[in-house]
Amino acid sequence: MSFDPTRVRALCFDLDGTLADTDDDYLRRAQRLIGPLGALFPNRDPKPFLRWGLTTAISPLNTLMGFPDILGIDDELVKLSNWFADRLGKDARGHWVLMAGVEAVLARLGQRYPLALVTARSERSTRSFVEQFGLGSYFHLIAHAQAAKHAKPYPDPIRLCAEQWGLPPSAFLMIGDTAVDVRCGRRAGAQTIGVLCGFGSRRELEAAGADLVIDHTTRLMDVLGDGLR
Repeated sequence: MSFDPTRVRALCFDLDGTLADTDDDYLRRAQRLIGPLGALFPNRDPKPFLRWGLTTAISPLNTLMGFPDILGIDDELVKLSNWFADRLGKDARGHWVLMAGVEAVLARLGQRYPLALVTARSERSTRSFVEQFGLGSYFHLIAHAQAAKHAKPYPDPIRLCAEQWGLPPSAFLMIGDTAVDVRCGRRAGAQTIGVLCGFGSRRELEAAGADLVIDHTTRLMDVLGDGLR
C-alpha cells in the first residue's frame, strides 16, 4: 500500500459505514429483535456475536446485491421497491445515524476538493440521507445505484464523476469501509482509503488493495496533507 496525497484532486465517499453509522444501527435493531434471547449469550451481551454475523455476511450480501445490476434489472427492482414503500406508507426519511464528526470533515474537505457521494443504494434512499442532515451543499455529484450503467464494485461511478468534472480517474480518492469500495476505486484507477468505522476489517480492506487503512472517516484530515491543517 502506498498512498500519495499529492495526486488527489477529488474525493468520492461511500455512504453506509463511512458517513452513516449503519452497522451500529443494524446491531441495535437486531438486539431489539432477539429481545429476551439476549440473556442466553455470554455475559448476557449478544453484541459481539451479532457484530461477527454482520461483518461475516456483508461480503456475500454485497455480491448478491450486485446480481440485479449484472442482469440489467436493477432499475425495475428499485421501482418495485419504491412502489411497495409508497403503498405501505413507509417514509425513508429520518431513520439515519450520521457518523460523529463527519459533517465537519465534509465542510473542511469541500473547501479544497470537489466531493461526490458514491453508493450502491437507490436514488431515493441516498437522497433521504442527504436531505435528513442537509448535506446537499457538500456534494457536487451523487452517484447512486442508477446513476451509472453499473454500480460498485464496477468502476463506472468513479468514471462518471471523472467525466463530469473533466479529471482523470487517477486524480480521485475513493473512501469506503468495504472491499467493494476498494475494488471500485482500484478498477477505475483511483487511489483508495479504507475506514474501519463500518463493516469491513483491516484484513479485508488490505487484501482488496486499499492504499491506506485508517480508523475512522474523520482521520482523513490527518492524511490529506498540510493544506487541511
